[in-house]
Amino acid sequence: MKPYILHITGDFPDPLRAEKPGVIRSLIDLTRSDFEHEVVSINRTSPPLLETTKTLVGNGKLRIHSTAFNYGTAIEYLAPSHGLLHRSKLIEVAKWITRRVSREGRRPDLVLGHKLTIEGIIAAFVARQFGIPYGLSIQGNTDTRIVRARPDLRSVFREIFHNAQIVFPFAPWALKTIEGYLGARSRSTHILPCPTELDAIQPPKPGANGLVSVFHLRNHRLKNLKGIAQAFGVLAKRGARPPLEIVGGGTDKETTTCRTIVADYPNITFTGPLEPDQVSVRLNRSSALLAPSNRETFGLVFIEALFAGAPIIYPKGRAIDGFFDDLPFALGVEPSDPKSIAEAMAHALEDEVKLKEHLADWQLSGALEPFTREAITKRFRTNLNAAVANGP
Repeated sequence: MKPYILHITGDFPDPLRAEKPGVIRSLIDLTRSDFEHEVVSINRTSPPLLETTKTLVGNGKLRIHSTAFNYGTAIEYLAPSHGLLHRSKLIEVAKWITRRVSREGRRPDLVLGHKLTIEGIIAAFVARQFGIPYGLSIQGNTDTRIVRARPDLRSVFREIFHNAQIVFPFAPWALKTIEGYLGARSRSTHILPCPTELDAIQPPKPGANGLVSVFHLRNHRLKNLKGIAQAFGVLAKRGARPPLEIVGGGTDKETTTCRTIVADYPNITFTGPLEPDQVSVRLNRSSALLAPSNRETFGLVFIEALFAGAPIIYPKGRAIDGFFDDLPFALGVEPSDPKSIAEAMAHALEDEVKLKEHLADWQLSGALEPFTREAITKRFRTNLNAAVANGP
């Protein structure tokens, strides 16, 4: 019988919020033949002001709406925003899940919480009730922000982090930051890159002389479009006006907002959405991927760009930081510093041939193999099995 893995995740496309990212779903799909996966997809909604007041004075009851879907159950629960009653509301969700599992009469072999600081609280509670092991993924954008902002909960996070049977950080920088607050783990910990379907290597093509960014326009603040525009202002003062093509969908309102932000720079254009294989083609034709995000847990597009033969401009201390340190075609920038972004842009354009030569050699070395779906699937499968075998 296949091991039964119960996933607790707030980052799963479900009937309540279909727009959520698909990374956790991809990991589940890739290992469906090895495990029986069940998902509890959680969605927090802020209650009305009156109900928030009742909750704060102790009279509020947890309200959960649940909907079955083909991966498991999607739930929506009411809890105050801004981290109010953060742990207590998540424990109430954990109790609801525990009762549900008890009614169904089948105990999971492993509970996997797909963020330390949110789902991890739930996973640790559920695992303790059934005497089973639990694991975590570390998602840097959310986990580092909450650990930093909640010193009052660090002892809770520390216990959950160190008692997990397995931890999967999505990127090295996230693990480094979390361990800086909570101490280094002694148990099994394995960096797990996010999988992409665009993992076929395309040799770099020099001579493109143009940059590309890829993001949905609703995320323009997160993706630092304002900082990009300011960096173009720095280059414009030097007489340089390189083209930038922004690939990604958006509503009419979002498109208008983004066009307004870059209105002074007609060399920045918007292509709209492309199919995934066409994104790969467009990356291959570019001088480099420009993506100096303000916040980024992983940034799958960076990996897709390297497979597609495009150098990358990425934000230091987030995203894929720690994977490609000191490689000439991976240019780290300070996203809050337009001059830093501008310098990287100029370097990527002026030295495109040389950077792509380095990238081509690196592609042939096999260095991208750990980022293929096959390698990620093997790592996920092997360590889930070990966590189940080793017990709580």
